[in-house]
Amino acid sequence: MSNKQPLAGGTVPNEVGSATRLSRPSLSTTPDARIQQLIHEINRHGYAIIPNAFSPSIVAEAKAEVARLTADPEMVGPAGEKGRNTFEGYKTQRLYALANKSRVFDGFALHGDVLALNDYFLDPGYLINSFQSINILPGESAQTLHYDHGYVTMERPHKPVGTGVMIALDDYTANNGATVIVPDSHLWDSRRVPSAEETIPVIMPAGSMLFFLSTLWHGGGANTSDESRLALTAQYCQPWIRPMENQILAVDWEKLDEIPERLVDMFGYKVGNPFLGFVDGGSPRAAVGRLLKKYKVIAEAKL
Repeated sequence: MSNKQPLAGGTVPNEVGSATRLSRPSLSTTPDARIQQLIHEINRHGYAIIPNAFSPSIVAEAKAEVARLTADPEMVGPAGEKGRNTFEGYKTQRLYALANKSRVFDGFALHGDVLALNDYFLDPGYLINSFQSINILPGESAQTLHYDHGYVTMERPHKPVGTGVMIALDDYTANNGATVIVPDSHLWDSRRVPSAEETIPVIMPAGSMLFFLSTLWHGGGANTSDESRLALTAQYCQPWIRPMENQILAVDWEKLDEIPERLVDMFGYKVGNPFLGFVDGGSPRAAVGRLLKKYKVIAEAKL
């Protein structure tokens, strides 16, 4: 009999206390038929469209909040008026660190379908990789085709290391900058690169979502219309990958108690199974609490 023990879901997590105290357990229920169908589509083509995921009133609230933040010099950020390079887009407005700027956006990153799909495609304890708004203005050219974990130096094809959603706050049309994708490209090897002729635009009404694997080739489309195209994007990654957007510094510590616990976990404040990201043997969230108390005492002593 082997003396080896599994590193996840077995003895080691139990011994270090991560199985119940620090880590979210694995999904214990089978996805329902609708989620199973989405999983089938995503496995086959690399993406799926979820229509009418958000109501018109929720979409309107989000659009108004993006407009408010874009007009606020303190909140707009470095690319809120226009991008700084061709990848961001010189005629594209981006608000980074949405989780730090408004609670209006929380529910978009926590949509039930997205969490169910992530529970299937990613390991327990997956993280938020990036969370931003993207407003493609008239006259913007097509973005360079890419896949979202191009910085991960692993030979393709391989198991997904991330997922993403594009949430349409405006209708996605063929000529207003709708995301373009290359179906089935999540299965390609590392040598194959798509051409523009292989892309198709994602056509969907406002309130809908595109869910895709991080291995799928895609990009922002050219906006040849006379209207802007606003969307939110939330990206997720395996718990053992360093996220593109450092949420632990992007989101003010004082705001953590206002944010849904599940989202805070995905910032990196939950220890991943079996023991990824711990602080002095414990939870990063508890460590932040200790630091805030320490700084409060220091501030009060100076008064």
